[in-house]
Amino acid sequence: MSWEEDLQGREPPPSLETLIVPRVRDLGDGFTVRRALPSARRRMVGPFIFLDQMGPADFDSGHGLDVRPHPHIGLSTVTYLFEGEVLHRDSLGVVQSIRPGAVNWMTAGKGIAHSERTGPETRAAGSRLFGIQAWLALPHQHEETEPSFVHHPQDTLPSGQDDGVRLNVIAGAMHGLKSPVRTHSDLFYAEARLDADARFKLPTEHEERGLYLVEGSVDVEGTRFNAGELLVFKPGSEILLKSEGPARMMLLGGEPMDGPRYLFWNFVSSSKERLEVAKADWKEGRFAPVPQETEFIPLP
Repeated sequence: MSWEEDLQGREPPPSLETLIVPRVRDLGDGFTVRRALPSARRRMVGPFIFLDQMGPADFDSGHGLDVRPHPHIGLSTVTYLFEGEVLHRDSLGVVQSIRPGAVNWMTAGKGIAHSERTGPETRAAGSRLFGIQAWLALPHQHEETEPSFVHHPQDTLPSGQDDGVRLNVIAGAMHGLKSPVRTHSDLFYAEARLDADARFKLPTEHEERGLYLVEGSVDVEGTRFNAGELLVFKPGSEILLKSEGPARMMLLGGEPMDGPRYLFWNFVSSSKERLEVAKADWKEGRFAPVPQETEFIPLP
């Protein structure tokens, strides 16, 4: 099916390169995800090679998220929540809760393992979880860097509000706001919330730009787009977003990667041979273990 068919009769704006409408996947216990990247229509937008909307999901008391320890190489993972809380543990010994508006930025480099769970207090009370997880491929020179983890509280990330638009810059820079988050390539990543009848102009300086609509709808050159859709724009095109009602979106992209990337399970690399090494390392238990964890996800 061509991307034009997902427009369902809507006129494609001249600035739109492609449209991705991810399908909802139920992972059990009422927890759903929408996987916008990778797609058969578009593998990456700048360094972004994976983009999942998590939830929204409501967990009863005693239930929650339980992603057992699993490995990564060749990427950075970025968790950003709108609602709820996730407890991160990794093989570096880091234990860190993430809450709405904060950022957990984990760089796998040559290899790391981690788990993501609902913490015991939140699990006991029952909770709601809603957020975005992104993976960013690392440039060649950083693919085998030492693994690291950095947490950025909400109050350390720049935000601004003007004419009905609130912008939270997670990484990179936009509209005069620069994030303190260290990245390995030229990119931008931000959350934008638009009030009804607001206008927002997407900067043109990056070659690859995408917009994932989380809530509400926006008008682009006379065409309406809805929650759960990823828009990828043509380089250099002028984009003016108009909201009818309140809307929330993630803005992402950057410069094209320095060559193709291959993805298997949780591994990303510029080398297919490196993926085989990572598979064997996880299967044979050569990744460092995650403290306080006794379970793990087997190699598929």
